Amino acid sequence: MWYAIVLGGGAGTRMGAGVNKVLLPLRGIPVIRRSVEIMARHADGIAVVCPDAERPLFEDALRGVDREILYASAGETRQTSVRNGLCALPDACDYVMIHDGARCLADDGTILAVKRGAEAQGAAAASTPCVDTVKTVDAQGIAVGTPDRSALRCVQTPQAFRRDLIVRAHEAARRDGFVGTDDASLAERIGIPVLLTEGSRRNIKLTTPEDLAVAGTYLENENPLPDLRIGSGYDVHRLVSGRKLILCGVVIPHETGLDGHSDADAAVHALMDAMLGAAALGDIGRHFPDSDERYRGISSMKLLDRVCALLREHGLRVANADVTIVAQRPKLASFIPAMRRNLAEAMDLPPDRVNVKATTTERLGFEGEEKGISAQAVVLLTRV
Repeated sequence: MWYAIVLGGGAGTRMGAGVNKVLLPLRGIPVIRRSVEIMARHADGIAVVCPDAERPLFEDALRGVDREILYASAGETRQTSVRNGLCALPDACDYVMIHDGARCLADDGTILAVKRGAEAQGAAAASTPCVDTVKTVDAQGIAVGTPDRSALRCVQTPQAFRRDLIVRAHEAARRDGFVGTDDASLAERIGIPVLLTEGSRRNIKLTTPEDLAVAGTYLENENPLPDLRIGSGYDVHRLVSGRKLILCGVVIPHETGLDGHSDADAAVHALMDAMLGAAALGDIGRHFPDSDERYRGISSMKLLDRVCALLREHGLRVANADVTIVAQRPKLASFIPAMRRNLAEAMDLPPDRVNVKATTTERLGFEGEEKGISAQAVVLLTRV
């Protein structure tokens, strides 16, 4: 099995942000989430190394990532942090990739190359050709030599290893008090050959505010289309006696109400399905199944709050919403202003970004026969 260690313990003082740099948003998504998500496409699980005090922030940033996430404590040095990450890996792990959380633009080709290299050689590291002339200097900054740059490579992460080899390399470094600049140097030191595979120039390490700007430009250029998402939703519930009729969080006086596991607010259910659909996050049945007793009788407005939080975790928000309620009775026109206010407040939108309308079916179909009420919704999402 393949696991990845993603390092997020750096203070990022050169970034000047006053917060761990990997928690900063990059086009609406935390840097650490971008790094973990790309590694998760190529690993069975992820060990995230972060400061203990910041772990809740990391957990919030990574909520919903579709992989097993393990956590390890950051050490005083990068080398100690990697060692802590290695200790957190399960026994089933055969190979490990080690990646800096600040390199959130690593691509699939780079990752696949180091994986293949490690499987063939035991150890591999992403690298790029050195295109600048490199000088060696003395203590006064005077050039004393010019190495042949054709024999030089600029090494990046991820670096990949057979697990037993990198563990042995770290144990030897700890025993001897050796501190290397990367994990490959620890392997080289005890005679483990490290294959240098082809990396990417866009796989930059975010160190300064300028690096964030460059990374944002890379992302913008690879996805030049406006980041707009459209979703539609539909829901229907049966009308029964002994239930309250609740639509868009408003209790409406009527002799029957909608039947369901929650409060059966069909309008809010359609809206949530539209939001989840636009974000490609499934539907309300996946997130709030009717087999879960936690949701019995729950207000759908509370569930709407959770869906809004889920969108924020993915760097998205609602730009506008349009909800249509289909009911023969009762007449809903006088309740629509309150419905709009409820939805606008829940989605943190001005009222003119939320529309609610009601219609009948001229007594046709189950709505017209007053057997049930249906609702449809359309939403537009934008990147935060």
